[in-house]
Amino acid sequence: MRIAVAGTGYVGLITGVCLAEMGHHVVCTDVREEKIQLLKTGWSPIFEPGLEPMLKHNMSNGRLDFTTNPRTAYKNADIIFIAVGTPENEDGTANLDYIHAAAYTIGVSIENDVIVCTKSTVPVGTNEKIREIIQSVKPPPLQVMVVSNPEFLREGSGIIDFFNGDRIVIGTESREAASIMEKIYLPLKIPIMITDTRSAEMIKYASNAFLATKVSFINEIAAICEKVGANIEEVAYGIGKDKRIGPHFLQTGIGYGGSCFPKDTKALVQIAGNVKHKFELLESVIKVNNRQQTLAVMKAKETLGPLKGKRVALLGLAFKPDTDDVREAASLTIAKALKDEGAIVIAYDPAAIPNARKVLGNGIEYTMDIQLAIENADAAIIATEWDHIKHLPLELYAEKMKSPIIIDGRNCYSIQNISSHPITYISIGRPSIQPNRVQS
Repeated sequence: MRIAVAGTGYVGLITGVCLAEMGHHVVCTDVREEKIQLLKTGWSPIFEPGLEPMLKHNMSNGRLDFTTNPRTAYKNADIIFIAVGTPENEDGTANLDYIHAAAYTIGVSIENDVIVCTKSTVPVGTNEKIREIIQSVKPPPLQVMVVSNPEFLREGSGIIDFFNGDRIVIGTESREAASIMEKIYLPLKIPIMITDTRSAEMIKYASNAFLATKVSFINEIAAICEKVGANIEEVAYGIGKDKRIGPHFLQTGIGYGGSCFPKDTKALVQIAGNVKHKFELLESVIKVNNRQQTLAVMKAKETLGPLKGKRVALLGLAFKPDTDDVREAASLTIAKALKDEGAIVIAYDPAAIPNARKVLGNGIEYTMDIQLAIENADAAIIATEWDHIKHLPLELYAEKMKSPIIIDGRNCYSIQNISSHPITYISIGRPSIQPNRVQS
């Protein structure tokens, strides 16, 4: 089919490239000229495993193209996916300016019947507004069918998720549109759920809110474990064996981040407020996560005392491994807090330094050499569980650091392995380790 994708951010680019890989003819459009020019040369503006080779392959066989001209993309398309950003407003609501602009541009550009499929995460009722905007500028006889098709892509494994997801949700009041969208996805052999538009919109928010709740819940349990002498890893394993709970998202740490969980949880609280429902549980989830992001610096102060003049290695800047995304990353909160305390911060990350520098500026040092980061450091704070960090020989901390103190915000190392090294090790929800001592 002829498919257009509005927006070449994370969701739009992966959607477009993967649909081309399935054999469709895809044109992706974006207002940013420099981004489109980069994509036309076969380079991806985002760090995502496997994306760039697939992008180049489908460009070379003529199934994938990029343009800044929306009319070129939309005028003959059978399906148009909207995958533009919905950034957070100051009050926590989703900003729909880009959504509305995309709908208007689609309306003035299309020249045939079309399905408009919303991938962007949008509040309940947004797809109805999209339909209104398009019909206001392109009245019948052209038929425009609107579909909500929320994405469930995890950064760092987006391509895997596209082809091997748990489910595909198609929300529409049009049986014809549902049938066409179902045929698009049938080759993937992923369970397909067809529902009404508003339920599909809510499914996305509810999914992310529930996962965020699991993260904050296990972090609260970890705080209690530290006080009663239990080990959160054993506790999480024990409750995760219950099929009603499951093991996923029970890894304790310094909180969730990224472009989805923080934004979507706050947006859902606002959606609830708009219908006069106080979402107390989700408000607590957000509060716990905000507190969790300050935990590493608090532990550093408890261990080192005043941080002024102390050299601290911040290991990891991306909000999670295998991405260069630093949006709402705990590392940013940590870096700013360390700087405010007067610490000298040298940050390591294999992919996210350019994006982190845009936020943090040059007030801290940056390096892509992890050994350089820990050289002569008074402490190391692990903020992202990159494999480069998890597989770093532990003896290097003792050899290179001024004082081998690790504050592990992601529980990267086992207590047993750490115990055999002269390292002070403080993690989340587990006993602390002091040199020559089993526990503190």
